[in-house]
Amino acid sequence: MQTDRYSRQTCLPEIGHDGQKKLSESSILCVGAGGLGSPALLYLAAAGIGKIGIIDFDRIDESNLQRQIIFSSNNVGQSKAKIAAERVLSLNPHITVEYYDATLTPAMAQSLFPAYDIIIDGTDNFDAKFLINDAAVKFGKPWIYGSIQGFDGQASVFNDKDGPCYRCLYPEKPKANIMNCAESGVIGAVAGLIGVTQALQAIQIITAHKSFSSLSGLLWMLDTRSMQVRTLSIRKNMQCKICSINRDEIILNYTPPSCGSISEVTISDLNTLSDVCLIDVREENEWENGHIEGALLCPLSKIMIGETPDITKNSTIVLYCQKGVRSLQAARKVKEKISQPIFSLSGGYDAWLKYKTDETQNH
Repeated sequence: MQTDRYSRQTCLPEIGHDGQKKLSESSILCVGAGGLGSPALLYLAAAGIGKIGIIDFDRIDESNLQRQIIFSSNNVGQSKAKIAAERVLSLNPHITVEYYDATLTPAMAQSLFPAYDIIIDGTDNFDAKFLINDAAVKFGKPWIYGSIQGFDGQASVFNDKDGPCYRCLYPEKPKANIMNCAESGVIGAVAGLIGVTQALQAIQIITAHKSFSSLSGLLWMLDTRSMQVRTLSIRKNMQCKICSINRDEIILNYTPPSCGSISEVTISDLNTLSDVCLIDVREENEWENGHIEGALLCPLSKIMIGETPDITKNSTIVLYCQKGVRSLQAARKVKEKISQPIFSLSGGYDAWLKYKTDETQNH
């Protein structure tokens, strides 16, 4: 144990050397290395968590840097999981870090969750949170929830010591379209507050001092406009579709977020479509930093107030954004006004860049 490194926390009677030993022997899997995962990972590594796992399929975008403080400008375009792991190890080389450049699927959850003590949620959609919850209950792991939007943040702990699960709070995904940070915006410092809160919850759960009470059974809500805090009690629902059955009966499912009945196409699919009209729905500053040659610009912000892209009558329309989220929303809106075939480009501009890079390397 690195005595000097952790001296400022081991001097606290609530932590002490026994608590530090517990931290060094613990393991945490962070699902997502974005706005929530970034601060959580840094503080968990600094605190001396013995083993940290990081799973994230995404690549670093310049727009991430406003809140994803684990990354630097020279990391743009690289794997979030890989760079986050390198940053964590540079902060504390005395811990073990494993990274998984992948999407959390039921198969991945089945493989990874049993290997970690606590799961931290750094995701931004209901489908991923439901998968985390169901897998955590199935494998008997507490998980620490976080959510941010605009100036608002939430945190809680689920499935800790027979406490309620996420589905006790949200039995099903809301029918209304819930925007993510890329669509609705977020203050970076809000992500920091919630991510740090998640890290603190993990430290308190692991050290288990009698003075610590986790957020199990509580939803902690912060409005940073006024700095008002509210806490909502969550009761375990014995009719909950997950809590009410045996763990072995839990079937893990995951449906990636979609948008209405819009179909997605991959980069390779583009060659099979006739008379394609590519529409870039990112904002002008993103377009200026790079775009697909031959595409037209019509930002989502303009589409949502009724502007329609300037397209020829017989074209097959393919909309793209940075990652394929905003383009689904834009496609649904555009489809209200036109009858032509319309698609969203899966993976967006990031996927196109990767395709072009791979194509260059193969030649």
